[in-house]
Amino acid sequence: MKNIFQLPFLTILVMLISSQIIFAQSSVQDTTINSNKQLVRISEIEVYPKDFDAYCAILKEEAAASVKLEPGVIAIFPMYIKADRSQIRILEIYANDEAYQQHLKTPHFQKYKTTTLTMVKSLKLLDMAVLDKETMSDIFKK
Repeated sequence: MKNIFQLPFLTILVMLISSQIIFAQSSVQDTTINSNKQLVRISEIEVYPKDFDAYCAILKEEAAASVKLEPGVIAIFPMYIKADRSQIRILEIYANDEAYQQHLKTPHFQKYKTTTLTMVKSLKLLDMAVLDKETMSDIFKK
């Protein structure tokens, strides 16, 4: 009688252990896949109102150079809030983290960063998760 109850118990135990191993393997695999995915970010920047025009001119130049010269930069799309021109937002899309790291080292980004340093009151970088990858690839092609 004792063996009849042990078999289902052992079967369940093996199934639980197997599922934990499969889960652990899929987690490792997901991490590997994620290391190559696009980096999407929104930069929230507040500039001093007196510096708005100068800041925007420098930002436009940097964004255009980044998209034109860097294969890993898919989009740098600057904009400002109509109700408060000191509030700049930039949608940034990079092929992956490596492309972003390379972007930070470029002469045009370094020029932007150093020449606008005193114009920026605050900066917040928000990493985003994409909800609809299929549509995004149709919108942002490079």
